Amino acid sequence: QVQLVESGGGLVQPGGSLRLSCAASGFTFSSYSMTWYRQAPGKGRESVAAITSTGGSINYADSVKGRFTISRDNAKNTVYLQMNSLKPEDTAVYYCNRCPPGAWGQGTLVTVSS
Repeated sequence: QVQLVESGGGLVQPGGSLRLSCAASGFTFSSYSMTWYRQAPGKGRESVAAITSTGGSINYADSVKGRFTISRDNAKNTVYLQMNSLKPEDTAVYYCNRCPPGAWGQGTLVTVSS
């Protein structure tokens, strides 16, 4: 079955960096676009960054453009999210999913606070 395991979250100070990873299994990873989402406390889930199956096209939410970088390694069935210049408003649980979305993983919590 489809499994998505996010990791790499933690507590970081404003201006800091984190690199999230999402290991996928149970489907042909290299055939799917992938998206990183986040859900802040008390808010709905929003898409943050998306990458096509070959990595040839990438899109970002305006709120993270210039600070976050999505990438993927199809040989490792893994998608990454490099997050730089983190802000308190980036605090959220981060999830990855394929396009169209299937089952969700447990997510990884990112807390940006001094």
